[in-house]
Amino acid sequence: MSTQEDKRNARRRTLGYLSAAAIGAATAGLPQIAGAQSRPVLRIGYQKYGTLVILKGKGTLEKRFAAEGVDVKWTEFTAGPALLEGLNVGSIDFGTTGEAPPIFAQAAGADLIYVGNEPPSPTSEAIIVPRNSPIKSVAELKGKRVALNRGSNVHYLWVKALERAGLAYTDVQTLFLAPADARAAFERGSLDAWVIWDPFLAAAEKQIGARVLEDGTGLVANHQFFLASRAYAQKNPKALAILIEELDKIDQWGARNQKEVAAILAQQTGLDYPTVELAAQRYSYGVKPVTPQVIAEQQKIADVFAELKLIPKTIKVKDAVLAVQP
Repeated sequence: MSTQEDKRNARRRTLGYLSAAAIGAATAGLPQIAGAQSRPVLRIGYQKYGTLVILKGKGTLEKRFAAEGVDVKWTEFTAGPALLEGLNVGSIDFGTTGEAPPIFAQAAGADLIYVGNEPPSPTSEAIIVPRNSPIKSVAELKGKRVALNRGSNVHYLWVKALERAGLAYTDVQTLFLAPADARAAFERGSLDAWVIWDPFLAAAEKQIGARVLEDGTGLVANHQFFLASRAYAQKNPKALAILIEELDKIDQWGARNQKEVAAILAQQTGLDYPTVELAAQRYSYGVKPVTPQVIAEQQKIADVFAELKLIPKTIKVKDAVLAVQP
């Protein structure tokens, strides 16, 4: 095919994409046609890894909610902060993040509710350096360039790691980059370290030989939280109870079938099997309703963020809980 033909085809494809985008933008605000959607829909936000991905791959949640006359719609997000923004603006009803995103979201005025959490998983996030980096400790990162996703679960890991190393938060050049951008900068050699979570952590280890400088062991719990909008939680307590029940069922199954879990994760995420297998080995299984102890741990994180002025105001985490289990 000639160069001119290539260019014409490329222009046609571009126009096609732009036309589709224009149509989507023009119709996004229109109300649903009467009768087009006769069943209620549970809208779930998920990330590239975790229990929700396993549940989505197994298809059991759709079957359970079909019996209740409810459809399930899945939307993928790159990180927790973006997911909770979706929750806040009403594009999803339920989703999962690490510890820090709900704190940032609550401080920004998001009306969210903690629904449940998984056990601690401190090794599922880490500070990593390039394979040939001479850096052997966090203390050696003073004055260096380190990237993380602002407001994500690794933000607190970074704060605690600096504290243990005797460094002030301002002693290091902390750059806020989304995982894809941080990975590109890390590979280019533009970063001295990257603070990241699974499966991006496992991918960096397996694919480019990144070395773990320090993980969350002894520093953070790294709970995974399940959250809902307050409006949805108040109107749909039965649906949330079903969600927690089904999440715990899939977690219990996953704990006994880690090879199958890795296979599902590989199929759902597009990541290679060795990467998701490593990530699955570090995963914690068992979803439960939040407890006063877990909320107290979240409050400590919120207080640290407020002290460092990483969030605009102090918050009471318990305000984002409808009912705490004893």
